[in-house]
Amino acid sequence: MSALITRAMILAAGKGERMRPLTLHTPKPLLSVFGKPLIVHHIERLAAAGVADIAINICWLKDQFLPVLGDGRAFGVRIEYFDEGDEPLEVAGGIINALPFFKGEPFAVVNADVFSDSASPLRPPATGRLGHLMLVPNPLQHPRGDFGLEGDEVRVTGPMTYTYSGMACFHPALFAGVPPGRRALKPLLLQAMQWGRLSGERYTGLWSDVGTPDRLAALQAPPDAH
Repeated sequence: MSALITRAMILAAGKGERMRPLTLHTPKPLLSVFGKPLIVHHIERLAAAGVADIAINICWLKDQFLPVLGDGRAFGVRIEYFDEGDEPLEVAGGIINALPFFKGEPFAVVNADVFSDSASPLRPPATGRLGHLMLVPNPLQHPRGDFGLEGDEVRVTGPMTYTYSGMACFHPALFAGVPPGRRALKPLLLQAMQWGRLSGERYTGLWSDVGTPDRLAALQAPPDAH
């Protein structure tokens, strides 16, 4: 069955400063994980879920992406690159820069620097919602989490908090009227929460924030090494 969401964005423009020295010469999304670039895992999972068109924003060491990924045909998708210049536009700014690519339809978003056995939420947000977030149990490096979850509604806080996984589905209306430029995503999410228009779900499958060399090594360590 094909996905209801057929367009996605992989956020790949960051400088990967916490991953240095590995990212001094290689952008973090192109670091190898289980024998292939991290971003290739995302592309393959999105393609398997029925996504046909993928936007990738690039900035740091941007010239390395096209030789590795090409136009996407090798993966059964079409890739369009969005060059952010000399400085990353942050998450919301990067999405806004690519917004015409989604043709007014809901789209999936995946942070290139996470690893998961899920592609992302691939169903459009329910009617009246502006986004749907995949939340995960709080990792050791982020014990306080990001948001609460009451039923399927994401809250600013709650009896239990969860960490935003970097995987979501958004309606373009979440970004309506927001000027282009360098902009963070969290203020827009908080606004949508205040309006009761942000849903979410708890994901308990494989997920890792591949943010440092130690976490990258731990992710790939044999099971008996953990």
